[in-house]
Amino acid sequence: MEKTKPFNIPKLLFAQAYKLVAANNGVGGVDQQSLADFAKDLKGNLYKLWNRMSSGSYFPPAVKAVRIPKKTGGERTLGIPTVSDRVAQMVVRLTFEPEVEKVFLPDSYGYRPNKSALEAIGVTRQRCWRDDWVLEFDIKGLFDNISHELLMKAVGKHAQNRWETLYIKRWLTADMQNPEGTLTERTCGTPQGGVISPVLSNVFLHYTFDAWMRKNQPGSRWCRYADDGLVHCKTKQQAEVMLGELTRRFKECGLTLHPDKTKIVYCRDEKRKREYPNTKFDFLGYTYRARRSKNSKDNSIFANFTPAVSEAARKAMRATTREHKVRKQTELSLKEIAQKWNPILQGWINYYGEYNRKELDPVWRHFNKTLVSWAMRKYKLLHKRKTKASAYIRKTCEKQRNLFAHWRAGMQGVFV
Repeated sequence: MEKTKPFNIPKLLFAQAYKLVAANNGVGGVDQQSLADFAKDLKGNLYKLWNRMSSGSYFPPAVKAVRIPKKTGGERTLGIPTVSDRVAQMVVRLTFEPEVEKVFLPDSYGYRPNKSALEAIGVTRQRCWRDDWVLEFDIKGLFDNISHELLMKAVGKHAQNRWETLYIKRWLTADMQNPEGTLTERTCGTPQGGVISPVLSNVFLHYTFDAWMRKNQPGSRWCRYADDGLVHCKTKQQAEVMLGELTRRFKECGLTLHPDKTKIVYCRDEKRKREYPNTKFDFLGYTYRARRSKNSKDNSIFANFTPAVSEAARKAMRATTREHKVRKQTELSLKEIAQKWNPILQGWINYYGEYNRKELDPVWRHFNKTLVSWAMRKYKLLHKRKTKASAYIRKTCEKQRNLFAHWRAGMQGVFV
């Protein structure tokens, strides 16, 4: 007969947590154990984890620091937990997240179940039509600077089990192992890359920004996706006052607004024609600015403030194509390339093609040019014959429109 454990954590939670962690794949942590290694003795590993967490003796290992480049330049440090620790974090997330979801507000979209970035983009599009001004803000180093004291105060309001609070506190202070092998103590922040971190950041920003806005600016429309946010304003003066108040508010909570990514924007269009330095902004991979639109009633052309894929996002997509060196994969057939790439291409279409999808043409042009280069390498008759290779890919498109996702969607692009 097993001894009574201090904490009553259902065993089924661990099996559920493992399935969710396994579905997300991911690399190993400081112990180098992979998901496949963990699965070799899955029942034993899950029992061991349950036993330790239920007895209160589970202490998370250090997280592995992995530096990755930012799209805007510089580097971002991710904290990668071990597979076992990811399962442990998921166990807590499964019980803690439903409690905080009860209080989260509708205009918070990031890292939430049944919420999407496209929803936030659509809502922002409509609000830019109503209000002339937007305060775009970005929190500098959010995941590195969250106050543990304030966060645990917020966690304590919603955690239904004492073990949730105990382990969240331990995860916050777990060491980070640097690439050089040295350990760094953590006194603030929650590692970007942890399973529990997105929920914790949302809890922190709920009280720092969301709930504060509802109480202090009840008439203002706003939208937040993780550390990126927008506040819509009627006038420039209102936007300037809002910027000052938000700067003070975030400072009170130990956070700083990014000086380069925080700005006031005028939603200039057909009717709003005043001069202002900032008349566009980027949000979630989309650029909002005045664009030529056609009136469906009389076919007249007018300037409409709308979103479309940003140049930074297009650049990233083209970079993805280059990095995979499709043009050199001559051992593959065109059908095999399509099978490999269609999930990626369809993902781009589904997300970036939601609004003004013609703005994706440079991406398809680049991908098609890559296919032309592939054909020149693969077939001797097309070697160094760009025009003929282009004609070959174009005719293939005409005959097999369903071969590539962007061809199938009618966004075949240009072949030269």
